[in-house]
Amino acid sequence: MLQFPELSKDCDIFHFVTTRHGGVSKGNYATFNLGEYAGDDPENVRTNRQILSNAIGIDPERLLVPHQIHGTTIRIIEDSFFRLPAQAQKQYIDGTDALVTTLPNVCVAVTTADCVPILLYAPDVKAVAAVHAGWRGTVQEIARKTVHLLTQQLHANPACLRAGIGPSIGPQAFEVGEEVVEAFRATTDLSLIMHRNPLTGKAHINLWEANRQQLLKAGLSANHIEIAAICTHTHAADFYSARKLGIASGRFLSGIFLK
Repeated sequence: MLQFPELSKDCDIFHFVTTRHGGVSKGNYATFNLGEYAGDDPENVRTNRQILSNAIGIDPERLLVPHQIHGTTIRIIEDSFFRLPAQAQKQYIDGTDALVTTLPNVCVAVTTADCVPILLYAPDVKAVAAVHAGWRGTVQEIARKTVHLLTQQLHANPACLRAGIGPSIGPQAFEVGEEVVEAFRATTDLSLIMHRNPLTGKAHINLWEANRQQLLKAGLSANHIEIAAICTHTHAADFYSARKLGIASGRFLSGIFLK
């Protein structure tokens, strides 16, 4: 597992980004696949999540990973969630791309394999969030919307918020079509996030910077935003990359919880 240096300094939270290594899955899922919706053997995923739960000291039932759909639905996890039957819990976070909680020892997490995982911590109100921001979620500003929820509903001070932008496809590898360029043009200053390959003329989008810009606009301080700057496509031996391996491949996990 990897951690962000600055987030690691706070003893009130624990966070992590897993790699491909240390599990039981095979083939394109080898070995530490933690995504249950990508076609892997469900028993292997359960075993891998148990390995992770043991490593971070969290009960598997308190490791919450939603079924993501590249949207902007955000769910807050409260005590009442754990009074629901297991199937109702699953339904509550189904179709969700960000989870927020103020409960201790409840790990909110997202699975990715090129999309951008973002971890948020509001130390003033003791709240954490995990955000899944693919290019569609980034265009729809899910990072900004999650910060808005933290500030408006939980009364966090955005200037106190800390963020970690995890491993994901980097700008050199993320070549996109003109329809994606136009989608970003509506919400983002393209001069900050796009360049064109001088040989091919193809556009490349910097999802790290696009999400950083959202966080800055939402009120975070620049020195409170960490970027892993690890390209999953380039480093597919250590992180899953759907663009390189195909959709039927593993997913790594980025998670955070209050101690």
